[in-house]
Amino acid sequence: MVYEIKKYGEECLGKECVPVEKITEETLKILEDMVETMHEANGVGLAAPQVGINERYFVIDIGDGVVRKIINPEILEYSEEFTETDEGCLSVPGIYKKVKRAYEIKVKYLNENGEEKEETMTGFLAKAFQHEFDHLSGTLFIERISPVAKRLISQKLKQLKKETMKEHKNLNK
Repeated sequence: MVYEIKKYGEECLGKECVPVEKITEETLKILEDMVETMHEANGVGLAAPQVGINERYFVIDIGDGVVRKIINPEILEYSEEFTETDEGCLSVPGIYKKVKRAYEIKVKYLNENGEEKEETMTGFLAKAFQHEFDHLSGTLFIERISPVAKRLISQKLKQLKKETMKEHKNLNK
């Protein structure tokens, strides 16, 4: 099943997510559906709040042949080395801006089998993990861009929010 991806302006994107208490068949089905939704939208990551679910998990596929299903993630360490590259987001369509992220991170999470994993991630994978991890705290990448960059996209953001609210009014009729 392909989910509707929530857009900028929707309340669920700004909330702190709750930890997963138990990995159930339903959780596994949602994760599978999130992978399908992410691929359908040509994304590299998708977090639960982006499909209206207030729980701490996300999926990532950076094209390295591994689809990661990440539950209750933690970032244990950030490197002192940073990269600053363009980012976009399925929930903020059409906007791409430079975001500064740690080049390397050490993380801990549960996989879909409930196994605790600890690994060090670098480069694009580390960036994708940090981006999706932010979603679980209600933070969008546009909150991490420079004030000048934010001013440059402020009109686009207002328009996107307006469209999102209009869609909601039409759905609730």
